[in-house]
Amino acid sequence: MNGIAIILISAVVLIIGYLGYGRWLAKSWGVDSKALTPAVRMEDGKDFSPASRFTVFAHQFSSICGAGPVQGTIVAMAFGWVPVMLWVLVGGIFFGAVHDFGALYASMKNNGKSLAQLIEKYIGKTGRRLFLIFSWLFCLIVIAAFTSMVASTFKVVAADGGGVDLARSYYGAAAGTISLLFTFVAIAFGWFCRRFDLKGWKQFVCALVLIVAMFAVGMQFPIYLDTNGWIAVTMAYLVFAAAMPIQKLKQPRDYLTTIMMVVMIVAAVLGIFAMGVNGQAEMTAPAFVGFTNASGQLLFPVLFVSVACGALSGFHSLVSSGTSSKQVANETDALSVGYGAMVLESFVGMLAVVIAAIMYKDMNTGNATPFQIFAGGVAKGVELMGVNSTIATVFMTMCVSALALTSLDAVARIARVSLQEFFAKTNDARAVSTEKTGIMKIVGNPWFATVVTLLGGLSLTFGGYLSIWPLFGASNQLLGGMTMITIAVFCKVTGRKGWMLYVPVAFLLCCIFTSLVQSLIGCVVAISAYGLLGTTATGASVLVTSGIQLVFAVLLVVLGVIVAYNCLKELFTKKAGSVPDEEPEWSGLGRRHVEESKHDVAVDAKTEVTA
Repeated sequence: MNGIAIILISAVVLIIGYLGYGRWLAKSWGVDSKALTPAVRMEDGKDFSPASRFTVFAHQFSSICGAGPVQGTIVAMAFGWVPVMLWVLVGGIFFGAVHDFGALYASMKNNGKSLAQLIEKYIGKTGRRLFLIFSWLFCLIVIAAFTSMVASTFKVVAADGGGVDLARSYYGAAAGTISLLFTFVAIAFGWFCRRFDLKGWKQFVCALVLIVAMFAVGMQFPIYLDTNGWIAVTMAYLVFAAAMPIQKLKQPRDYLTTIMMVVMIVAAVLGIFAMGVNGQAEMTAPAFVGFTNASGQLLFPVLFVSVACGALSGFHSLVSSGTSSKQVANETDALSVGYGAMVLESFVGMLAVVIAAIMYKDMNTGNATPFQIFAGGVAKGVELMGVNSTIATVFMTMCVSALALTSLDAVARIARVSLQEFFAKTNDARAVSTEKTGIMKIVGNPWFATVVTLLGGLSLTFGGYLSIWPLFGASNQLLGGMTMITIAVFCKVTGRKGWMLYVPVAFLLCCIFTSLVQSLIGCVVAISAYGLLGTTATGASVLVTSGIQLVFAVLLVVLGVIVAYNCLKELFTKKAGSVPDEEPEWSGLGRRHVEESKHDVAVDAKTEVTA
């Protein structure tokens, strides 16, 4: 099969899904262009900050498009590329995009409440507490894993005779330097845009110039650090990204990063076409291996747990309800932000599938990681178009690291807020910034909560997360399942259509609990076999790793059962339309800006009539 055909088919299907199902969903739920969003009404200059449609889209897309659409899809190709393609397209349109858009919309209709706060309102306070513990620990694991991934990408390579191999270390060092520049340039770019009201094409052109300049400087003056050095740099960046007002660093960085990632997507598509022109775009990977892969794993549930971000990822709900809902300036923007960003991520997943299928022979012989396969495939296509190989390799190294880094700063911010919300006494959307009594005097400080969170993530970075990382996929989809049930309850009690969520909810619950039960059985088998290994180091390692996984898997099952039971009980017992949308809240800054906007409109209208 030719890769060009698959890319064209995928693009058409996803566009139809967005224009057809996405718009129908928005209309069914009652998206109102005249309603004032929480970002506008509750603007506080910290977390609630109204932004343009593209700016919020950039934040959502860069935050959710992490390692999953590349890593997960390529790993799942052990069952063949056809099952992965079908799940990415069907899952992206009917599961993932609905999940992301639903979490965003439900949050907007509840004054920007996070998913945990929505769970308390519609399910109960116990569910909120359990969810916040789970959310915080989940985020710590992601922080540890992605920090390790980023540092490993940028680290120096040792030379055979000692010292640093500058030639082999150059690409990572240059990409790391560019990433470092992004932080400082983003702050300056954001300030410049606010100070001079830079919008539209002017903002876009300015961003392009800055990106090119950063690449030029980073490639000319690379910084060479070891793994620990880049871990320290990453953690320092996360402190500011998680604690600073969102419009000062996170918004402008996401804007710049999204432009770069869109260029990567375009480059990947053009690269596949270039390979096709040269007769190199044939997908040589098996289309379907079978319902069992080479490791003896069953297609269900492994495929649906592995692909994650390319089709559905629970983490996305934390972004939709935790940060994006506090930036959407008009309800109609929610469709492109929530649904559209997920559709585009599904397309990235399809690009990864096609490139891996084209590079199949290299993948088998070179023992390359999924990221190396993807980056190498895109770079190869770009080089066929005449782009310098060094520029192509540095660019793709930077893009691959950005996939992890942009999700990393989002998850650090969400983890900080989860910690604060756990200790908040009220369920108000602004509790983390307005409550200053008791322990919230300390935890309510964003810098303190950020440092505590990152210390937890840092401790796991040096090995701890590896013991429970195999359960990450199930944890992520468990989060997605809880989100879908909560959205279903929201739709029913507020009188909205929610039947389109019932099949995804049932499928996800079956998939999640099947995966967790398989993990439990696997851990028990491994632990029981420890007696056959004696007191060897291998036996001790198996006991510790499997023991930790077993405890974590049991906790996930218990959490999933409790939340699922309470959610389903509310879904079947609550009367339709029994709970109205939340009464709009206002901040002083939000009210003042709305009044000023009305005054400006009135003045403009009066001037026009006079003229």
